[in-house]
Amino acid sequence: MKPAFFLCLNLYFACSVCGAPRPNILYLYVDDLGWGSIGPNGQYERKDQGLPYVLTPNLDRLAKAGVNFRRGYGCTVCSPARSSQQTGFHQGYTFADRNDPDNAKKAIRAEDITMGDALSKAGYATGYWGKWGYGGSKDMQSPTIDNLQTLPTSHGYQFVVGELHHVRAHTFFQPTLWNAPAKAGAVGGLELKPNSMKKFRNKKSYSNYPAFQNHPEYPNPAYCDDVYAFACLDFVRNQAMEYNRTGKPFFGLFAAQIPHAPFAEVQKLPNWDHDYKDKPYFAQLSPQSKQWCAMVTRIDAHFGNILQALEDPNGDGDRSDSVADNTLVVFQSDNGGPGGSNREQLDANGGLLGSKGSIYEGGIRVPTIMCWPNTITGESKLKAGSNSDLILDCSDLLPTFCELAGASIPLGVSGVSLAPTLTGEGKQRIRNFLIHETNGQASIIRGRYKFIRPKHASNGSSKRKPTRKKDGKDPNKWQLYDLHTDAAEANNLAMEQPQLVRELNQLLTAERVDEPAGFANTYHDWRGNGAQGGLHEASNWTDYRYENEEIIYMEEKGSPKLSWCAAINLGDSALASKDTDFLALKVAGSLTVQKGTSVNVHNELRVTEKGSVYLAGGSLFSKRWVEIQAGGMLNGHGQIHSAFYNSGSLVLHLDNPLQIHGPVHLSGILKVEKAKRKMDLDKFVVIKAESIDGKFTNSEVSFDGKSYSIQYSSKEITLLAQ
Repeated sequence: MKPAFFLCLNLYFACSVCGAPRPNILYLYVDDLGWGSIGPNGQYERKDQGLPYVLTPNLDRLAKAGVNFRRGYGCTVCSPARSSQQTGFHQGYTFADRNDPDNAKKAIRAEDITMGDALSKAGYATGYWGKWGYGGSKDMQSPTIDNLQTLPTSHGYQFVVGELHHVRAHTFFQPTLWNAPAKAGAVGGLELKPNSMKKFRNKKSYSNYPAFQNHPEYPNPAYCDDVYAFACLDFVRNQAMEYNRTGKPFFGLFAAQIPHAPFAEVQKLPNWDHDYKDKPYFAQLSPQSKQWCAMVTRIDAHFGNILQALEDPNGDGDRSDSVADNTLVVFQSDNGGPGGSNREQLDANGGLLGSKGSIYEGGIRVPTIMCWPNTITGESKLKAGSNSDLILDCSDLLPTFCELAGASIPLGVSGVSLAPTLTGEGKQRIRNFLIHETNGQASIIRGRYKFIRPKHASNGSSKRKPTRKKDGKDPNKWQLYDLHTDAAEANNLAMEQPQLVRELNQLLTAERVDEPAGFANTYHDWRGNGAQGGLHEASNWTDYRYENEEIIYMEEKGSPKLSWCAAINLGDSALASKDTDFLALKVAGSLTVQKGTSVNVHNELRVTEKGSVYLAGGSLFSKRWVEIQAGGMLNGHGQIHSAFYNSGSLVLHLDNPLQIHGPVHLSGILKVEKAKRKMDLDKFVVIKAESIDGKFTNSEVSFDGKSYSIQYSSKEITLLAQ
């Protein structure tokens, strides 16, 4: 039986969607594993057909116990995938939007809120093991810390064994690895320690499989993914026992280097091909395919040991201390698999066109599994053992984890929380499209259709010189594919559907894919004085500068722009008297929008607790949504052009209904203000919308000595005298 304190703590800290105790979260992440490299995405069929196949028994069991998301996406290459994953912004806005040689010095900024930041602040124990790729130098023998702002320890990760530069991660036998916690005074809270398996050898608590670390010929330095796996295993065991004692949840991200090249290094390990000794087809594979198979099965076995620790944290064989039921396990790859014989001989990308670095499905669609035993079951809306065609990508995981942890979702992120889908509770918000960039091309996926064009060709003409074909396609051509019927992207429909091409191109261009390297969203706070401070005026906002060691990487000043994530903080007041643009705007103070004035917020306008927006006949525009959170307020009349979510208070005017050009999702409270002129009516329309879902928590309102019931139709809310 768990202690009473555990029960109290979990009642206090609850998942904001379902009200249940917050889950532990374990995120298993691999490098360059193609979509077709797991059982349910094609390897089962290969086995049944007598073809060579890769062994992933633990991931396959995870999929059977959870959900296999067949349309999960990463990015095109390693660095933007990790940047998008951690910050929640797609490649149009995240700072590391491509594989830049200097990304290690600058990729994640102090103001970016990562998974580690959000979950540690929410009270989680946090750990990261493996390829981080940012913050350190590439020197193999004596690496240094190059940017404190971009370190995992600067972004909420408390336990770390990892690599801070992607070039050092291009071997599996680095002499040293970065570790935290570190000795007092260590720069960035990290210290270098030998890459060694010494502490894990010849101990009953550590399985000798799959590392075979007890073998006398196990190398030193160690194969780094073995060290990462055992460090993650220790964390899971220790934090699971802590969870049982105190209720403190944990979040761990194991970012394996496997199966990134170089492949041949796996052959330096004892019994490297152990799992394939009884497979006749193995001898017929190329050396690269053999090495790749061994790497994939090795990391799968490490995952199996870690998952076993969730079931039996103290390893005594008694599973009464299991934390597996309330642990969300996510598995994903950063991008598609590479070219080479493993793709050809084992169909590692599942028949999809392209490979790592490509804009086509083989470069960006990745295996994605989620398992949460006490929530995803045979009886839940999202069925255990099922496949899902929900479209999602790596940037959705930050907001998902935040919502499940009861933490605030960082402002303006591209990703959308999947918590309502996972829990079966609440309203799942729609992610309208996904964005990808690579090597002079950009794409947008919306529903069944995918549009691809050259960068800097938003008007239909490209100034780029003709280049060689990529994956058999002309990269200078505009392309449109129906992924429902043509996942292999063989039939270009661009000439047949010009209107759809124009529409998707307009959306794609608005997501800033044509910007130069170093472009990203920027962060700004209101510093204006009084309610008359103009929202559009540059002097009322803080400037943004990102610099490190006297190098200025980006600087943004002036009036608000569509790349700004901006905040009007508690106690501040602003006046919108001219049209003003933002990427995202948080209102924790107050904002008045005058008649005839528009506030255009590309991703979201968020009114938080104690914040208020007064519409004095003005308009709010967003490509995604306007949200009034619990304790926030929208007052007045005017127009909203977006989806609208209310959990706060709506104070509406009887003179004019609030016009909402989008779907409305209601909870919270409705209030009314007395009309400016005498209106002796028994019925008032207070909201008109495209559609209305949900209801206010109050069923009636009162004014002028009368009570009015709140009536709902599919497109209007009216007040009816009782």
